[in-house]
Amino acid sequence: MSETTPRASALAPLGIPTFRAIWIASLASNFGALIQSVGAAWMMTQISREADMVALVQASTTLPIMVFSLASGAIADNFNRRTVMLAAQLFMLAVSVVLTITAWHGLLSPWLLLGFTFLIGCGTALNNPSWQASVGDIVPRSHLPAAVALNSVGFNITRSVGPALGGFIVAAGGAAAAFAVNCLSYLALIGVLFFWQPQLAPSRLPRERLGAAMGAGLRYVAMSPNILKVLLRSFLFGLSSVAVLALLPLVARELVQGGPTLYGGLLGAFGLGAIGGAFLGGRLQVWMASEWIVRLAFAGFAVCSATLALVPSAPLIALAMMVGGASWVLALALFNVTVQLSTPRWVVGRALALYQTAAFGGMALGSWLWGLVAAAHGPADAMLAAAAASLVFGTVGFLLPLPARADLDLSPLNSWTEPDVAVAIQPRSGPVAISIEYVIDEADIPEFLDAMEERHRIRVRDGARNWQLLRDLADPRLWVESYETPTWVEYVRHNSRRTNADAGWTERLRALHRAPGLPAVRRRIVRQVRFSQHDPMPKAPVDFH
Repeated sequence: MSETTPRASALAPLGIPTFRAIWIASLASNFGALIQSVGAAWMMTQISREADMVALVQASTTLPIMVFSLASGAIADNFNRRTVMLAAQLFMLAVSVVLTITAWHGLLSPWLLLGFTFLIGCGTALNNPSWQASVGDIVPRSHLPAAVALNSVGFNITRSVGPALGGFIVAAGGAAAAFAVNCLSYLALIGVLFFWQPQLAPSRLPRERLGAAMGAGLRYVAMSPNILKVLLRSFLFGLSSVAVLALLPLVARELVQGGPTLYGGLLGAFGLGAIGGAFLGGRLQVWMASEWIVRLAFAGFAVCSATLALVPSAPLIALAMMVGGASWVLALALFNVTVQLSTPRWVVGRALALYQTAAFGGMALGSWLWGLVAAAHGPADAMLAAAAASLVFGTVGFLLPLPARADLDLSPLNSWTEPDVAVAIQPRSGPVAISIEYVIDEADIPEFLDAMEERHRIRVRDGARNWQLLRDLADPRLWVESYETPTWVEYVRHNSRRTNADAGWTERLRALHRAPGLPAVRRRIVRQVRFSQHDPMPKAPVDFH
């Protein structure tokens, strides 16, 4: 999709019953989560006066997403995503019930509270890759940007009201009451997930082992330059922007002399701005390149952070929070869509997980860092430092701009069929060595090498090992591409990962091939030869040729 291509209606995904049901149920769940976060943050201000401990409430929730998201993404790509989400929701419900009981009996200490919020963050880390990857399965590709924006709208509708409601609940009934409301909020989403029966395409390949699946995700992202740019930019955005959310309890209490109601109201203003940003994003993507939208988001957060530091006025700070909320959604929604549109379905959970790892890793590090700055120099100086960081990080786009939106067909090519072999092998047999022979005219070598450079990236990205390009010394027109896979099933998996967007490079190489027919493909099983103790290695060099 080009930078100026018209997009689906902003509300079009709500016409899909499954998406609509999960979206509505998520509203209730998000209400509870935000009410719980208000209760946890304010509870920490009551049981600890240390600024860094208050900031660690935010860090404890985001740290698990950084640590465990890749494993969760591998699980999302290899297991039934509905089952994964259901398990995550039930786990978070159980943790929230224990947190409520502990708070009700007055047994919470600062570190015990952080332990509970960390466990809830673990459930979120397990849930998010499966849900975000499922969006692309539920809605058509053309609806994906609108669906991501609607998820942001749903979350921020609750953000605009939930924190204020959480402030009232904390003021009236204490943090334990907020935790109890959160327990109830899980039930609607659990019910929808329980009755949802997604239509899953059968797979002819066995599941990848968790370690191998994680490695495949890392390899795919490492060999995808556009996704790497998104990861770096999202890390920097999270690092600088999270200061607003992490230090907001201190701003409300110390700089504006407010209480939990004001704190919740400021979070509500942030949510209102985010709703506006979600709807504004679609229009901006028609008028502006992705990179300029992200730079605008960095600048918006700089304005928000500086206002919180310099203006001790609740109404003006609320306006600044609206600017921050709009900037938050503009950047994070665009990062999310860019990753999804740049990734095929077989690895999208892992790619999104690594994006989350980068973004929430920046947030976790930023929460801790800005908490330390606030403890040493006060929240005002910390917010000014965060504003400066946002401006500096925004300029990174001049060196590493986000890719333009492109209409890549990343659906499986499905043109490859498993070949018949004369040697009896098992799926686990290997290693398997593959060679493809090309006959290339001298005049075509520069173009051939250029195509092979991209072919190398695609091969390694999809799981090939020991890739080489060889030229025959006796016949200079003969070139051999060679690589290995650990087993036969990994060879089949490697070729099944090829997308329609990759097909052009294959056709380009075949067009340069000057021998009759297609390039010859040879597949060999690797066998190791060992000298026994009765047949020692020869002492002198031997020419076996």
